[in-house]
Amino acid sequence: MAATHEVFNQAPPLAGHDVAADPALLAATAREGAAWHLDDLRRLGRLAGAEQTQRWGDEANRHTPVLRTHDRYGNRVDEVDFHPSWHELMRVAVGEGLAGAAWADPRPGAHVARAAGLLVWSVVEQGHTCPISMTYAAVPALRHQPDLAARFEPLLTGRVYDPGLRAPEGKAGLLAGMGMTEKQGGSDVRANTTTATPAADGAWLLRGHKWFTSAPMNDLFLVLAQAPGGLSCFLVPRVLPDGTRNTFRIQRLKDKLGNRSNASGEPEFDGTVAWLVGEQGRGVAVIIEMVSLTRLDSGLGSAAGMRAALMQAVHHARHRHAFGGPLLGKPLMRNVLADLSIESEAATTLVLRVAGAVDRAARGDRGEQEFARLATALAKYWVCKRQPAMVAEALECLGGNGYTEDSGMPRLYREAPLNGIWEGSGNVNALDVLRALAREPQSLAAYEQEVAAGLGGDARLDQAWQELRKELADTADAELRARRTVERMALVLQGSLLVRHAPAAVADAFCASRLAGDRGLAFGTLPAGLDLAAILERVPPV
Repeated sequence: MAATHEVFNQAPPLAGHDVAADPALLAATAREGAAWHLDDLRRLGRLAGAEQTQRWGDEANRHTPVLRTHDRYGNRVDEVDFHPSWHELMRVAVGEGLAGAAWADPRPGAHVARAAGLLVWSVVEQGHTCPISMTYAAVPALRHQPDLAARFEPLLTGRVYDPGLRAPEGKAGLLAGMGMTEKQGGSDVRANTTTATPAADGAWLLRGHKWFTSAPMNDLFLVLAQAPGGLSCFLVPRVLPDGTRNTFRIQRLKDKLGNRSNASGEPEFDGTVAWLVGEQGRGVAVIIEMVSLTRLDSGLGSAAGMRAALMQAVHHARHRHAFGGPLLGKPLMRNVLADLSIESEAATTLVLRVAGAVDRAARGDRGEQEFARLATALAKYWVCKRQPAMVAEALECLGGNGYTEDSGMPRLYREAPLNGIWEGSGNVNALDVLRALAREPQSLAAYEQEVAAGLGGDARLDQAWQELRKELADTADAELRARRTVERMALVLQGSLLVRHAPAAVADAFCASRLAGDRGLAFGTLPAGLDLAAILERVPPV
């Protein structure tokens, strides 16, 4: 039979490109102290853009983890089987130092290099970055118990991915997880009912049920439980030092909206061996160090998801023709894509500024520690809030093609709400900002100093800062207005960063559309007179 049609006017696959070819990312990485990492970052970017790598991300989500509670003989094993593509993604992530390696790297900028790498690699697939993030964040929390840190930190900071349940000190590398929430409490961890009873050998025995524990095949877990001295933090190994399995009964895996490559389970503890981390009754203070860093990674993950969606939308518009010319040449489409590009650049610049603060804080800079305290929560709230709206708009740029699974856009869309929920929802982070403003005035002073560095560079930023100062001074109904306050704080901080570091066209468009009085509520409502061409030039051709 004769062919009825030929396929044309379809965008080619977005493959064989350098994901790290992002001017905002490269500039921020160098500016925050990791210029020495740029060559490796570009190498990782090319790997992330390779066709085989993208196939790993797709397969890890199509072939989801499978829980095996028992072996063929009826023995309890509580294992989770993953597709080989999951292990390939994990192998690269650990080998590139995206897990705990930064803590063992003495070079200034090590945490920035790791953050930039995580942002690039997360464009491929975000589910596997959950155990990577938790391993990174567990290290400073574990240091509250020096004897445990001495045993396990060298393996948590290594670059060898060694899957499988074996005695932790007999493995070439370890991964860590976290068990905080319970079904009756959620974010209110002080309502937890899991108990810890001291054992004769100095260990503790846990009994209870956790509601959300991701990556249950990791080797070690930081867990909250009620000890005689109050809510405390414990380290739970999946396998005990003598090689026997610890009691870690996985009741089921969660059937989640997205993040489907990553297993999230409900472990039950019943006489489960654990070791105390820090002092009794100080569990929240210990584990909050881990939470703070996983919140940074939530912001990095959202920035990566936004960048991935932008790249798909611009790539489609460059190659698709409609109504007599390429979509990218249509004024309204250019407005939408430029708006999305501004959002992506603002997100990337903010999260890498926070990563720089974390790096310098880890090296003893008190001022940067105070800035990170507030800026981490601001970035976690705002960047994660913007991701779902931005991915939805980018998907719409592809039309019906973007609504089909093989475009990859539905996976980005399902993933988009996740970072806004994990490690504290929007309300939890907004309230955390209020707590910092009330109890840690030095963090507000550090924020004000950062914003002040950009004042005088744009009148709209100056005006927005004056309005925000009045809002911060008014403490009436502070909790009711918390989201508005945090949003404005994040936008003013992004404005200051872009005025200082971004091209004039980007900073001008951001201040006009995010800080000035006449602001549209949807993407694609940039006012007339902006240099959209200069903005779109920052999304490289592929």
